[in-house]
Amino acid sequence: MVRIVAVSLSDIAERAGVSVKTVSGALHGGSARMSDDTRQKIKAIAEELGYVTNFAARGVRQGWLPLVGVVSDGLITSPFATEIVRGLDGAARGAGMAVFAINHSSGQSIGSVLDEVQQFRPRAVAYAAMYHKEVALSDRLAGTVGVMINCREAAGRVTALVPDEEGGAREIVRYLLAAGRRRIAFINLPGILAGTLREMGFRAALEEGGIDPVGVLPAVRRSVYSDRAPSLVASHVEALLKSGQRPDAILCGNDRVAMEVYAALARAGLRIPDDIAVASFDNQVELASRLDPPLTTMALPHRAMGRLAMEILLAEQPEPPHLRKLPFHLVERASV
Repeated sequence: MVRIVAVSLSDIAERAGVSVKTVSGALHGGSARMSDDTRQKIKAIAEELGYVTNFAARGVRQGWLPLVGVVSDGLITSPFATEIVRGLDGAARGAGMAVFAINHSSGQSIGSVLDEVQQFRPRAVAYAAMYHKEVALSDRLAGTVGVMINCREAAGRVTALVPDEEGGAREIVRYLLAAGRRRIAFINLPGILAGTLREMGFRAALEEGGIDPVGVLPAVRRSVYSDRAPSLVASHVEALLKSGQRPDAILCGNDRVAMEVYAALARAGLRIPDDIAVASFDNQVELASRLDPPLTTMALPHRAMGRLAMEILLAEQPEPPHLRKLPFHLVERASV
């Protein structure tokens, strides 16, 4: 049996010829003064010995528990929650931490939910949303939240990790163009930030190719997209097919919209991708992989957002607040 021996601050201090307080200051940002050479020497020894910060022990000393709290803005009900939580949990376990989430319902203020989270004395707090949106926080709350996941703080005071919506749209349109498609329509998600940014990327990619869009059409009758709103997809597809410039590709705002496009094209007796290609966003796997033919779509970077969020929350030296856009991943299937 191999016995793993944990490396302590005392071990590093003995090797470096300094005090434990100096080692703690170098590794954990304490108050001990030292030269840059000494700091780098200590960090090198810690890496050589395989030192891992014991967050649980530090937490007890500093008044917090080895927990990371997540305020869930509808995330728990989202089909993508699993990927974000997996990213968070995997990185947390590697640091000896655990993750818990409390849902923010429409009847509660953000402040009351954050106060509830703080009762558990977590080391850090994240705010995660089910879809890309702006969230307004007060000064007090902005100072409490360490990172925003799949959303951004309205005033830019909190580091935010969001999908690169515009870049993802550019990539999928370029993919359609490379496949020889030239008459591309977009049935988009109205009234939400993701839809606005995706339309910008859609138009920019077509402009690069010197091509005009066949049309950009709202997926639902309401001004703000909801999967419970009355759908306009079937009527849009019918109108596009009757138009003088029938599309050879339809880009969909999400995989649910794509499913409706599939049904409308089947009713019209058209084949995918022979007659019209279909592409989408989200990669809701249980849906996209089971359509016939399986759907080509842009996968959201949810797991990467969760993993990176935990790294940011546990970092010894926090970075200044910034917006970081994470790339989508193209999932090629048989619909293009």
